[in-house]
Amino acid sequence: MPRSRITPRFPASSRFLSGIVAGIVAGFLALAGLSLDAPALAAEPAPIRIGMIEGLSGPLANGGEAVRRNLEWAIERVNARGGVKLPDGQHKLALLTYDNKNNVEDTLVMLRNLVDAGLSFVALGNSSATASALIDAIEKQNSRMPERRVLFLNYSAVDPALTNEQCSYWHFRFDAHAGMRMHALTEVLRGDRAIKRVYLIGQDYSFGKQVAVTARSQLAAKRPDIEIVGDELHPLGRIKDFAPYVAKIKASGADALITGNWGNDLTLLVKAARDANLTTRFYTFYGNGLGAPAALGEAGVGRVRAVAEWHPNAGSGAGKAESDAFVATFRKRYPDPREDYQHLRMTVMIEMLASAIEKAGSTEAGAVAAALEGARYSNGFHDAQMRREDHQLLQPLYVSVMDRTGGSDATRFDNEGSGFAFRTERRLNTAETAQPTTCVMKR
Repeated sequence: MPRSRITPRFPASSRFLSGIVAGIVAGFLALAGLSLDAPALAAEPAPIRIGMIEGLSGPLANGGEAVRRNLEWAIERVNARGGVKLPDGQHKLALLTYDNKNNVEDTLVMLRNLVDAGLSFVALGNSSATASALIDAIEKQNSRMPERRVLFLNYSAVDPALTNEQCSYWHFRFDAHAGMRMHALTEVLRGDRAIKRVYLIGQDYSFGKQVAVTARSQLAAKRPDIEIVGDELHPLGRIKDFAPYVAKIKASGADALITGNWGNDLTLLVKAARDANLTTRFYTFYGNGLGAPAALGEAGVGRVRAVAEWHPNAGSGAGKAESDAFVATFRKRYPDPREDYQHLRMTVMIEMLASAIEKAGSTEAGAVAAALEGARYSNGFHDAQMRREDHQLLQPLYVSVMDRTGGSDATRFDNEGSGFAFRTERRLNTAETAQPTTCVMKR
């Protein structure tokens, strides 16, 4: 039986009132230059989504959360000036987070979820092992499904292999790799003639092993008189008490230790060192944050060094005002001292991505990759260039040493509200940090 159509009827008085209301609305729209047939507001272009795959739970979650804050802040800065300009209008950036619990298996599952959601950009950094697996998976994904290609933006997975023998057209690294960082540290250690015995300790995976290899080779070249008195790897994110390791370091008579430890593995190591009154000097990759300065306290002054592309007290000369403003705005956004771990490279990555998308006029991964190759970045206090040959960002590096805050302009900003700061001990320019590559890029 056909369904009958019912036409609603209203009393004449209601129709009269409706006509008056419609007339009033039409009048307002006419004054605004609009019509009843046109939408009152144009739809905002869809956001450009970036998927962050990171360990946001488990023992190393503090590192993942620090990354999230830095990426969110960098994205907010781009969006505050209108977003990314494409032919169809200004697009805002949006961050989607995927928790891989710092393991390879979950990383590959998260990549599949990201691709299924239609994202073109994936960001990951904490763990070179997961980065290596991700490069392989993206190579296969992009080969099998060229209409859904993905670009990998790497902000801190620093195994040199990732831009050498494993280099990929779909992978761009925005951090200095382990060889570059170790070169900066050993340039300082070269002049530290008090050091005769060194202990190497690191996390037992590709990155930790590479730190030990590069430390040995660079010390042999620069300080052949130094004796390596320990070379130890420990499980990643599983050690709750580093006291036994510190006891061995102390018994070895080492004058200095070199470590690439990050996250909770670094914090617990330095706490154990403080509790054992270990006076060995620390040459670290990441000793200026994630609880390490507060854990060391006075014991770290003059003895703990870190290496990075920038640090809060790095600004000097013509770029000092811009650098200090960069620190101030981040701390205004994240006023809790426990959230004070600021990476310049995260901002550089987001800014360079936004510029590459605009240059390409597209969010298609291949077009953006082509625009990123050889791209330059400058913000008034930092200059960098993405090397075309291997997709490794070339930039200056700073070695800084822990000190009390406020003693001079060199220690104007403390770290994590600890009352301790890091001051520049050595700045290496881009020509000094760049290293040759063995990459044979397939385009």
